[in-house]
Amino acid sequence: MLEIDGHSLDIDSLLCAATGDVKVGLSKDACDRITRSADLVRRMVERGDVIYGVTTGIGEFAKVRVSPVQGAELQRRIILSHAAGIGDPLPKPVVRAAMILRLNTLARGNSGVRLATAEQLVEMLNRGVTPVVYEKGSLGVSGDLAPLAQLAAVCIGEGEAWWGEERLPGSEALDRAGLKPVELTFKEGLGLINGSQVSTGGAALLLVESRRLLKNAVIAAAMTIDALKGVVSAYDARVHRARPHNGQNVVARHLRLLMEGSAIIADGSTRVQDGYSLRCTPQVLGPIIDCWRYVRQEVETEMNASTDNPLFFTDDEVCLAGGNFHSENIALAMDFLGIALAEVSNLAERHINRMMNPVLSGLPDFLVEGKGLNSGLMVAQYTAAALASENKVLAHPASVDSIPVSADQEDHVAMTPIAIRKCGEIIRNGQSVIAIEMLAAAQALDFRLPLSSGRGTAVAHKTIRQIVSHWDEDRLLYPEIEAVRRLVETGDVVADIETICGELWFDIPEGLAD
Repeated sequence: MLEIDGHSLDIDSLLCAATGDVKVGLSKDACDRITRSADLVRRMVERGDVIYGVTTGIGEFAKVRVSPVQGAELQRRIILSHAAGIGDPLPKPVVRAAMILRLNTLARGNSGVRLATAEQLVEMLNRGVTPVVYEKGSLGVSGDLAPLAQLAAVCIGEGEAWWGEERLPGSEALDRAGLKPVELTFKEGLGLINGSQVSTGGAALLLVESRRLLKNAVIAAAMTIDALKGVVSAYDARVHRARPHNGQNVVARHLRLLMEGSAIIADGSTRVQDGYSLRCTPQVLGPIIDCWRYVRQEVETEMNASTDNPLFFTDDEVCLAGGNFHSENIALAMDFLGIALAEVSNLAERHINRMMNPVLSGLPDFLVEGKGLNSGLMVAQYTAAALASENKVLAHPASVDSIPVSADQEDHVAMTPIAIRKCGEIIRNGQSVIAIEMLAAAQALDFRLPLSSGRGTAVAHKTIRQIVSHWDEDRLLYPEIEAVRRLVETGDVVADIETICGELWFDIPEGLAD
């Protein structure tokens, strides 16, 4: 059971609940806060207070007063009119993550939504009702209005939802799960759709994917350096302590650990130092890890934030209008992460190039014997170069754009969902580039036999060779790239190495800098 309390959710617990069979529930304190918040809304309405989105219209219509009698119908119509998303349906884990995050926001007690309405989300999550939510239509401000409205529509028996593997009308999905549509009251339509939860849920899941990609990138780099008889002085702890950035020291330490005991490197090289793409691997991958840590902080803060407008503060008996729905922080963070992750492919492609070129590697041309008749892994580098180039285009930030909407009431927007979609594509391209580096490095290590590779690189080499054999002569290449890409995506290589070498952490534990 994942207990939702509004304050302590992190990306790993969110992943478990969004992708697995983990049930969710509200903490007792969260239930109390939600109830107090809804009671405050009721009292304010009874007093005749002017409340945005409760006793007024929304957006440009905030100047229009709405009677208490019309209040419930207003909330229903808000959901129906805002469900304007298009495109492909979001993956179920992203939608479930958004549901959990919306529930976590309600648990903070600033949203003015009744406990019964919050519990509808709990039951939908636990009984497998997942709204069909389209990927495009949100600007990342006023909340993810279009996708959250499609999510909320199922709560009231509208829209569409998955129940198991069946795609059904929302009312039928609820009925199959033994649930009834919610009858909304004051603030509840707005309280279900006002916030950044779809964007933040997608960002959180991408953080998990990108962490796995970065671990694979470090492993692939270690395999390449090992196979190319890298000059190991570049990874000496003393070098990196002299420039004490966390990520740089983490990567250098992992490289030392993974290459430890390599007879290939011990065999020695006549080079005094390697090219930058090898020698500076800690200085390139390290800052990407530091970027990842910054983005995690931003995302986990947003996961545990109140993002409604207006917000209700029960201790002060007050309702305050503001702009916490604006997700510029997530847009900027995910643009930053996308830019950083594009560098993963840039570096890996240069590693691949060094292994293909016999002048740089001392290995057969394109890592295959019988040149002329065989092309080996030549065109695998083309693919890596194409993906690295595509990632450079995708790295252009979405957050620098803004198109005013709602008659210029909402005149600055963040374009957060676009930043997240681009970042996801950069990660998927990166998985293939790292797979090609691992495929090439495994072939290069074969040519170094009978010299053994390092403690960790040997494990990676064995895992890859269990699904892809040595390249003796040309054969269909794309199935083998895809097979290794799946190892990268699932984290199988990482898991095998961490079983032997321990966790490839991103933060230096105290006392382990050396």
